[in-house]
Amino acid sequence: MPQTSALLNVMIAAARKAGRALARDFGEVENLQVSRKGPSDFVSSADIKAEKTLFEELSKARPGYGFVMEERGVVEGTDKTNRWLVDPLDGTTNFLHAIPHFAVSIGLEREGVLVAGVIYNVVRDELFWAEKGAGAYLNDRRLRVAARADMRDALFATGTPFLGKPGHDKALKEIGNVIAKSAGIRRFGSAALDLAYVAAGRFDGYWERNLNVWDIAAGTVIVREAGGTVIEVDGGDFMQTGSILASNASLTPLLAKAVREG
Repeated sequence: MPQTSALLNVMIAAARKAGRALARDFGEVENLQVSRKGPSDFVSSADIKAEKTLFEELSKARPGYGFVMEERGVVEGTDKTNRWLVDPLDGTTNFLHAIPHFAVSIGLEREGVLVAGVIYNVVRDELFWAEKGAGAYLNDRRLRVAARADMRDALFATGTPFLGKPGHDKALKEIGNVIAKSAGIRRFGSAALDLAYVAAGRFDGYWERNLNVWDIAAGTVIVREAGGTVIEVDGGDFMQTGSILASNASLTPLLAKAVREG
């Protein structure tokens, strides 16, 4: 593996530790899937346990840093310049249904700027990581976004709102627009991994609306360090709105135009 900074070593160690427990729990979920009650209670406890591990490991290594976490919410730190943006289990619904596509996601924001990200795909043991100015990697391999420039050749990813959340009609119109202009769309159910896959060139672009900062922080750093572009869908601040679009420099304006027309 290429030389990693002390900061990234901390993030990677925490992600791997939480990931080991999630891998064990995922084995249990696969068994629980056949029960009538279903494994949803078990999944929420796996989620909380992973978040506790991350909170403890990151707090121990960097005392005073603040947190924004899915379960705990905002935890103020004595160090007001640094805060962790953490999703212990991105792809919960996949996990719940024993689908092996989920990840641990850790981003670091320093003085309002996203500076480092780690996304760990637990089942495949794929570690995506990046630090501002130092490039993006998958395990020990340098990442670059795909170079396609024609929408007709491009494969895109997106997400759709959960049950009870607004925006279904809009999302379907956007998907229809992009499908009509592209090689296809995938909906994999993990925003963090969708962004990591853009960085790795597996997807040519990705967009989704109304996400949380912990879903997108790490992936944003990784895409940018892989030479990609990350913008807000409608041109605002995606860290405020949670509406994100990521691709390469050639496809970003074309994908944005197709999505906005939806």
